[in-house]
Amino acid sequence: MVRRRLLLALFVAIAVKSSAYGVMFTMLDDYREQFGINEGALGLVIAIGFFTSFFAQLTIAPLADRGRSRQLIFIGLGLAIIGNFSMAFSDTLPLLLGSRFLSGLGLGCALPAMRRVIIVSDPEHLGRNLGRVLSCEVGGFAAGPLVSAFLVEPFGIPAPFLVIGSALALTSLVIFSMPIPEVPAEDHPTERFAVDLLRDPAVAAGVLIGIAVFFMIGTFDSLWALMMNDLDAPTWMANTGVTLFVLPMVFMAPYGGKFVQRIGPFRAGGFGMLFGAACMGLYGAISVPWLLMAVFLVHTLNDGMTVTGAGVAVGMVSPTERQAGAQGLLGGAQTLTGGISASFAGVSYEVLGRTTTFAIAAAVMTTLIIGARLLAGNRWTTRGQLTAAAAPA
Repeated sequence: MVRRRLLLALFVAIAVKSSAYGVMFTMLDDYREQFGINEGALGLVIAIGFFTSFFAQLTIAPLADRGRSRQLIFIGLGLAIIGNFSMAFSDTLPLLLGSRFLSGLGLGCALPAMRRVIIVSDPEHLGRNLGRVLSCEVGGFAAGPLVSAFLVEPFGIPAPFLVIGSALALTSLVIFSMPIPEVPAEDHPTERFAVDLLRDPAVAAGVLIGIAVFFMIGTFDSLWALMMNDLDAPTWMANTGVTLFVLPMVFMAPYGGKFVQRIGPFRAGGFGMLFGAACMGLYGAISVPWLLMAVFLVHTLNDGMTVTGAGVAVGMVSPTERQAGAQGLLGGAQTLTGGISASFAGVSYEVLGRTTTFAIAAAVMTTLIIGARLLAGNRWTTRGQLTAAAAPA
């Protein structure tokens, strides 16, 4: 019962933390209008959160594997709470940058540690639980705009951040009232960082699948509205595309995670991304909005069932005592890839056009999956629970 309460509290904390990102994205225009901060500066505010999260996931998160999961979750959630309260009263660029820095650092510290606790607390349901993590991340992010819509107009810009910070503080109290499983002292890894895990080809294969996922997401999210507007599609198609893209992940990811664990995360994630690559190619080849929408709907269902493959694969083949480092390595790679692919897509769309941009995205995704297949070798068919293998020498 205690384990179930702990997992539930961690899921809620992940959702609340993610909602802060959704709020920030929808309030950029408010900061521009009320505080006179230009678009370029606001882009920097967004970017600093992602890059600090990337840094923390690669360099700080592995400490959770050395008996410090509780400390990192405490520090990470604390920084996120401070960051949200600071955002509520930030009206200049330096204050916004500082607040986002704290929030990004907090996310990078806490999320891999929370993922580690979720994985080792219930290894039999690895896929389902990582699917729930994805549901919370995506659902929280998607809920951010709704929080903004309900609170900003009647109560002002500070309101969403105060509500999220308070909710996160309450959730943190619940988490720290319960015991958190740690790695026994005799099993603490000697490696300071997690990059050495890439020497295990199966771990590297899982990371490549995760990179393919975020290359797809970064490209799609940055181009869908532009593409549909350029094709004179109905406004609702352009405006609701990104929301509809994530909805299947919210509702289907736990079932998809269970499915992925049962048939094998490498196979499910790999073939799911090959199907996604085919859909990306079709986005560039088709010029009829309704046909694009049909492809899009099939694409979202595929992603809902298979997109957890990378996280489950990395969790399954990584040593039990290295789970935080492994999840931080995957999360850092995905965070960086999402930012790079979104930047690439915008420039490529303007210079090379829609067809070439989506063709490049499809080719990159396919190449990554081929690389993952070659690296995974006979572990491509791995399925079941954690392998608890020894760390690579």
